[in-house]
Amino acid sequence: MKDSVAITGKVRSAKALTFICGLVLTGITSAQNLVSDLSEGRFLDTPETTKFAVIMTGPAVGDDNAERFRQWSLSLHDILARDYGYSSGNITLLYDDGDGNFIGGERVDGACSREGIEVALERLAELVKTGDQITLYLIGHGSGAAEEAKFNIVGPDMTGVEFSSLLDRFDQQDMVIINTTSASFGFSSSLSSEGRVVISSTRSSSERFDPVFSRYFIEALDERNGDRDKNNRVSMLEAFEYARANVELWYEEQGRLASEHAGLDDNGDALFSLNPSVDIADGGLAEIAYIDSLVEDGENLSAEGLALKSRIQDLERSVIVLRGRKAEYLEEEYWQQMEDLLVNLARSTGHFNAEFKPAPSSLDSADESIESQSTLNP
Repeated sequence: MKDSVAITGKVRSAKALTFICGLVLTGITSAQNLVSDLSEGRFLDTPETTKFAVIMTGPAVGDDNAERFRQWSLSLHDILARDYGYSSGNITLLYDDGDGNFIGGERVDGACSREGIEVALERLAELVKTGDQITLYLIGHGSGAAEEAKFNIVGPDMTGVEFSSLLDRFDQQDMVIINTTSASFGFSSSLSSEGRVVISSTRSSSERFDPVFSRYFIEALDERNGDRDKNNRVSMLEAFEYARANVELWYEEQGRLASEHAGLDDNGDALFSLNPSVDIADGGLAEIAYIDSLVEDGENLSAEGLALKSRIQDLERSVIVLRGRKAEYLEEEYWQQMEDLLVNLARSTGHFNAEFKPAPSSLDSADESIESQSTLNP
């Protein structure tokens, strides 16, 4: 029995060390990437924070697109509920004309029309409080350029400028917008704002072919496939990088010239970075923007456990922010602060795993031990 407990403890320590090493060593963000003051007070996960999602799926051209958009919409809805702790009341699905007469259609909350979008956002404004997080997903077709760039919806299409004006009321909330439509760039540019993460599946209005970016972005969220630093969470930067890499691979495998190039903007300048891992202008805010709720479905944590989990996530965030600001510190000062954060993170994680996570079976312990060793040893 003592041997079993000892093995379990070693496994937990190894797993904690694995994702802590991932936070420090992951190549997603350059050490020179300066996280500006925009990150201060943004995307904080506390027991009081509530996260909301609005999925907007416009009408499709062609049966293949209709089936694809439907699958993406329902999958995204279910992944948020199943893996990220969203209640049904915190997810709004606006789908085509609002007719949910199909398998899974009970998830549909209304039409993806001008009125449907306005009503949904008005209701959301009544629910959110300061510090909450809103994630908007746009699925479908887009058209136009600059101020005339539009999201194709039921009835009169909506321009990016018009859509942006509907979001002005949410200046006390953190916001992420993932626009996966064709010709999405002009529309997405209109949504750029300080403290906001905006992801566009295309880099120009000329990329009018239907993107596959949405497929891989959702895949990044599914079962946390995009979790690169192994902290059991997926940031918007991780999901973006996962989707971007897989889109490139998809076109290579198809033997086709890529007709879409995703970009990310999170510093409010409307200049989207195609590779935030290298481009130091964007990525700092997206790296601390997670979609998961603090309390996951089926997780029965006490007040102490919830507070400790919140502290762990705050320490992880602090590591990322400090790493992005390395250039602002003297070398010795930087490493001293980093060491303090990592020690506190390791202790907090170990305490949480020991006190609030169920012990794995002996077979699981052996498998996890092997997995941890293989991750730690290059």
